[in-house]
Amino acid sequence: MFNKFSYVNKTKNLIIMQFSKTIKQQHPFHMVTPSPWPILTSLSLLALTLSLVIYMHLWRDSGFFKVCISFICLIICVFCWFEDIITEATFEGNHTEKVQKGLKQGMVLFIVSEVMFFSSFFWAFFHSSIIPSIFIGSVWPPLGIEVLNPWGLPFLNTLILLSSGVSITWSHRSILAGRHWDTVISLIITVSLGLIFTCFQLKEYIDAPFAINSGIYGSIFFMATGFHGFHVLIGTLFLIVCLLRQIKFHFTKEHHVGFEAATWYWHFVDVVWLFLFTIIYWWGS
Repeated sequence: MFNKFSYVNKTKNLIIMQFSKTIKQQHPFHMVTPSPWPILTSLSLLALTLSLVIYMHLWRDSGFFKVCISFICLIICVFCWFEDIITEATFEGNHTEKVQKGLKQGMVLFIVSEVMFFSSFFWAFFHSSIIPSIFIGSVWPPLGIEVLNPWGLPFLNTLILLSSGVSITWSHRSILAGRHWDTVISLIITVSLGLIFTCFQLKEYIDAPFAINSGIYGSIFFMATGFHGFHVLIGTLFLIVCLLRQIKFHFTKEHHVGFEAATWYWHFVDVVWLFLFTIIYWWGS
């Protein structure tokens, strides 16, 4: 009798659990399970920042080793975190239409914050260039600064980024049309153009006749273009991840939020560079 009642109670509990689970799954939102990767990624970033400070200001020999270790830890944490998100989105189906809409809104807000970030650099540039201070000779560019020719390497980089904008648009159109290999080819072209742009930007920095400590002009130039170059590098890594996922058939016409976010980010990088070329390279020279 005891075993009979025990079996009945156990069956009743299982039915209640299944019913509760079914009720919970009726909403379109993704209830994220606890993950160790956000806190571990934050600690890795903190360790990387501290190790960079130690390397630049205190101990160069041991500091470089700490930078490498913290950077490797950061890469491992980000890779594991991305793997979990891809599994949730692609294989578990947790990214419903409602979740995808929220992710897109989050990406839009992130890009808006990036617009505000770069606006501060343009504000500083106009503040110093429209009414130059007497301390820099009341002229812009300041006395003693030999500016770069905007129609040389900067113009070539502009053509490269504009071409990458065309190729990423081709890639987006291809994925919407269901053309798998066209998407792969256009993504490879976009990634290659992004890497070429980064190499040319590095060459420009090496050959520049001024440095970041060359007064207000050098500070604004290298901060604005340097952060843009950093964003190009992040966008290139973003697109490489999308390329690998596309090769593995993770994206479909209906579900490609990660690819769409990378596309928006890359177009934002293109637009910022157009402002940089027009204002800092051409008008500012």
